[in-house]
Amino acid sequence: MPDVTCSRCGQTRAGFERAPFPGAIGARVVGELCQSCWGDWLKQQTMLINHYGLNVMDPQARTFLTKNMQAFLFKAGDAEDVDTSKKGSIAW
Repeated sequence: MPDVTCSRCGQTRAGFERAPFPGAIGARVVGELCQSCWGDWLKQQTMLINHYGLNVMDPQARTFLTKNMQAFLFKAGDAEDVDTSKKGSIAW
């Protein structure tokens, strides 16, 4: 795999052979991000899905996640902040 100087963390690390996401965003990920930062996004995405109880088949949920992905990876726009200090304190 080719090395890339990551625009998010600034380090030179392993990049991608093919895009992990479709379209222009995926092409940008291949050109600008390392696998480690992509892994950080996958953890954040999982947290958002669980926190908000998102159905990833819902177009609005996918739009929400894509917006947050761009904010998280490329610092484009505002990212949703998940308050992890309250983890486990919600009573159903």
